[in-house]
Amino acid sequence: MTAEGPEPTLAGVRACVLEGRSKLIVALVQGLLDRSVRAEEVLNTALLPGMAAVGEMMRTGQMYLPEVLQSAGAMKAAMDLLKPYLLRDEARPSAKVLLGTVRGDMHDIGKNLVGIMMRGAGFEVVDAGVQVSPRRFVEAVAEHRPDIVGLSAMLTTTMANMKPTIDALESAGLRRGVRVLVGGAPVSRAFAEGIGADGYAPDAVRAVAEARSLLALPRS
Repeated sequence: MTAEGPEPTLAGVRACVLEGRSKLIVALVQGLLDRSVRAEEVLNTALLPGMAAVGEMMRTGQMYLPEVLQSAGAMKAAMDLLKPYLLRDEARPSAKVLLGTVRGDMHDIGKNLVGIMMRGAGFEVVDAGVQVSPRRFVEAVAEHRPDIVGLSAMLTTTMANMKPTIDALESAGLRRGVRVLVGGAPVSRAFAEGIGADGYAPDAVRAVAEARSLLALPRS
């Protein structure tokens, strides 16, 4: 212990992620930076493993949404502090993901949770919002050039708008450059395959695993 608080360690930072302690994590991360610990080491050795553990605990029912959101808040606080150091050290996100709920659907909780878990796993996330039309998806893909496009739908009536979005990307000549990942309560893997999506995830934790799997595939 120091006079100001706990000794800054990578294990302590990881524990703060699990416990959702936003104020303490900032102090510990700053302490590590002051001791010349590289920002990339803090990210890869403490923050990302911490969020990976959060994801696994959520998957197994050991953590619930309010606790996950607290952990995400701690992760964000640490990343806000680390970002200028990571840019200086030329550390870059592993990939970029564009997320959006398809046209006609106002639901965003699932999409937002996927965004939280993706950011926690080291992805750069662009959130296109809700009720995103095929045209808006095309515009966002052209602007942001993501590696993965994530389409969300929570209603059987709106999941039908996933295929027109994929078709619009194809018509715009953008489909070959991205992997399309779909999910949402009524969506299944069979449906995803039927509309030409590259991947499917039933929840936020498996969305991260599926995204990593997709990026390991060669691009067509």
